[in-house]
Amino acid sequence: MKLTRRDNWRVVIEIHPQHTHINISELGFPGIAHHLNGTLSGAPLELTIVPRRLGDFGSVSIGDRLVSNDTEGDYQRRCEEMLAALLHKPHVRSGRVDCDEKHTCSHCGLRWEEMTAAEAADSFLRFDDHSIGGEPVCCRQAIDEFRQERGVPALTKEGDE
Repeated sequence: MKLTRRDNWRVVIEIHPQHTHINISELGFPGIAHHLNGTLSGAPLELTIVPRRLGDFGSVSIGDRLVSNDTEGDYQRRCEEMLAALLHKPHVRSGRVDCDEKHTCSHCGLRWEEMTAAEAADSFLRFDDHSIGGEPVCCRQAIDEFRQERGVPALTKEGDE
């Protein structure tokens, strides 16, 4: 079975200043403006904002898993709340919540990869005559599980290694 882990959550917004040259303090981000001086020129500008860690309480910091049973969901909700607030700013035109995804096999722990339809049709690349696109290629257990779920005949002996 494919396992998906999401981390490195972030909010990406697109800023369209209403003038070609705008002072940073005019963007409506007081936390940023007092750290930066100057003007922005050109548009649009993409800005990535990373949320504070779940376990960051200012003077005390602990592991995220100690404060949450659902770190992915909590980071996603935190980012969605940040995005909703940012979309009310006058120069923010659009935005999205983004994260990195890593897919692994629950059986062998290797990176999840699937056979393409072209590979399944190639007699040199497929496992046997029943190979289909979407079939995992990492380990026998994943292939067996995939085939059983879809009613595809089990790997034949010539597909064994």
